[in-house]
Amino acid sequence: MLTKRIIPCLDVKDNRVVKGVNFLNLRDAGDAVELGARYSDEGADELVFLDITATIRSKKTIVELVERVAQKVFIPFTVGGGISSADEIGLLLRSGADKCSINTAAVANPALLTESAQRFGAQCVVLAIDARRSATHDGHWQVCVKAGSQPTDLDVVEWAMKAEKLGAGEILLTSMDTDGTQSGYDIELTRSVAEAVGIPVIASGGAGTLESLAEVLEKGKADAVLAASIFHYGTYTIKQTKDYLKHRGIPVRPID
Repeated sequence: MLTKRIIPCLDVKDNRVVKGVNFLNLRDAGDAVELGARYSDEGADELVFLDITATIRSKKTIVELVERVAQKVFIPFTVGGGISSADEIGLLLRSGADKCSINTAAVANPALLTESAQRFGAQCVVLAIDARRSATHDGHWQVCVKAGSQPTDLDVVEWAMKAEKLGAGEILLTSMDTDGTQSGYDIELTRSVAEAVGIPVIASGGAGTLESLAEVLEKGKADAVLAASIFHYGTYTIKQTKDYLKHRGIPVRPID
């Protein structure tokens, strides 16, 4: 049985890790390089680095910071934020990233997923989806772009299925409704996407208790859980998280 992955997330603004609620009211959480190194040492399975203001300000992901983090991190490392071309993905991969996460650019130009998968392999291409529950269609979610600030007419499940066919190797699925609230993941959203695609789905948005992580892995059928606040502010450690999940019968990679 494949192990479930525990993935801390570094949301970066102006070289600092920040965390907000529903994508707003950001507060400082520490130095990106130090936090990345800590999570790598503690036994996290992967690390995600998102330059959360890059798309809004048309600012490219900070390559130098990516290089510094990569030098200290010895686990798979995904980078996203402001990526708009396959050439930029190539640059980030050469700078130390193992995968690249694309959201806004993929919506604007879906062929970017195919080009990137063909050049670097689907395993390097992560489609990030910022999902907001539809106010008019019950049981549906709309895709939002530009760091969640701009809703689109795309249905989340339909977009996920299309992206898989285009070449995405993984989906990073964030619920904007639960992000930063620590009230639990959107189980229905995660399960809807996970059941619709054959590629791994990383659940994001709402981690609060260890029970909430277990629920989205079990009921939401996620392949991995992304969390920020509960790790950044010391609520739980990676070891505590893995011990709890293992006790629940959820397969996790042991910490060396």
